[in-house]
Amino acid sequence: MRPPALALCLCAMLISAQTPAQPPAAAPDPIATMVGRLDLERYKATIKGLTQFGDRRQGTDRNRAAINWIEAQLKSYGCTNTERIHYVYEPPAGRGGGGRGRGQQDPAIGPGGARRRGVRMPEGVNNDPEKQPDEKLRALNSQPSTPGPREEVYCTKIGATHPEEMYIVAGHMDGIGWGEAANDDGSGTALVMELARIFSSPDVRTERSIRFALWNNEETGTNGARAYVAQRKDLQGIESPAGSGKYPEPKWLGMIQHDIMLFDHGMPRPDGTMSPDQRPEADVNIEFAMTSKFSEGAQKLAWAVATANDKYATDYPAQVGQHMTNTDSGPFQDLVPAISLREDERGRDIGAGWDPQWHQVTDLFATYNDKDFRLGLNAVQTTLGAVATLTGATLKK
Repeated sequence: MRPPALALCLCAMLISAQTPAQPPAAAPDPIATMVGRLDLERYKATIKGLTQFGDRRQGTDRNRAAINWIEAQLKSYGCTNTERIHYVYEPPAGRGGGGRGRGQQDPAIGPGGARRRGVRMPEGVNNDPEKQPDEKLRALNSQPSTPGPREEVYCTKIGATHPEEMYIVAGHMDGIGWGEAANDDGSGTALVMELARIFSSPDVRTERSIRFALWNNEETGTNGARAYVAQRKDLQGIESPAGSGKYPEPKWLGMIQHDIMLFDHGMPRPDGTMSPDQRPEADVNIEFAMTSKFSEGAQKLAWAVATANDKYATDYPAQVGQHMTNTDSGPFQDLVPAISLREDERGRDIGAGWDPQWHQVTDLFATYNDKDFRLGLNAVQTTLGAVATLTGATLKK
């Protein structure tokens, strides 16, 4: 005998009431998806591509060729609105076109006020071509720098709802030392180019704009970044033409610089030699300048980037420090919250010899191993996660 239909209905309702409702599946994190599009081999290939131009010393044909190559790469990624800053560089009297001059300072205090600790290696820039044993590379780097006109390239991801506001993400493409400038700053330049590639994907939408800038003349004293600031700081947030909805220079919300991302093998041994292995405590250093006019905002920006590291970086943690110095974020730091990312703290660690390749003939692609490159990739993941969060990035369906 079949049970009545009403009884069957009541039984089904009772079973349904006793079964807990399943929560809807969480939507995939679009930023995690974007971070997942990064690839170690692709990051390495971009650094390798930059090293074909040797040290890319400013004021040389190899520097100009590298700028053309960078622009072509950006356009191939879809970041087609590339532009250039034009300026003239004249070295100060008594200095060549290569490195920075050095004033008198306490040898125990690094640039930016960080106290140096432990064994320290001598600082300096290699200006001796004979120290480069690779004859082909020595020849490539042989043309000297000459004063005169300079250029640097940038492109922009336009914000969908707030095109009048932007974050600047940057690295410097010039180098010195008669090597390949693979780490200083091929590693930071490739990082910015990888971010331009990801954000330029047709399915990526951001609420605010992002500018990807590759400075020139960093090694002479951040002259390229200074030229950008001088030419464009007073254009911020101005719609041009009026009523067009276009903002040639959106208002700066923050500036994130990337300079030397790969090595982090620790301090020199007492005999001056370095460990061939990355130190177990290797991390991504995020720095702000405690003496800047925007130090409070810069510290908040630094911690926002550190939070993104916690969430999106796969292998290496981040630490925040307050001694940012000697890089292209400096010209911005009293105008907008500005921070920099590095392999080590600039004043305390790199300035004390923790990176023996710094401005030397050994700053070659072949010098670094996959752990070193992976440290750089984690910095890419960190900044991508932070900038995507700050600009409200989503993926179009």
